[in-house]
Amino acid sequence: MWYFAWLLGLPLAAIFAVMNAMWLELQRDRILAGEAEAPDPQDS
Repeated sequence: MWYFAWLLGLPLAAIFAVMNAMWLELQRDRILAGEAEAPDPQDS
């Protein structure tokens, strides 16, 4: 019965890893987009 744990656990771990990587990439893109839209304080 141990193989049921592997059968369920490995795909869930892979899905979690992919979702985590996608979330981190979105966070980085959101930060970069915010920096690009922010006015430059030296231009004032």
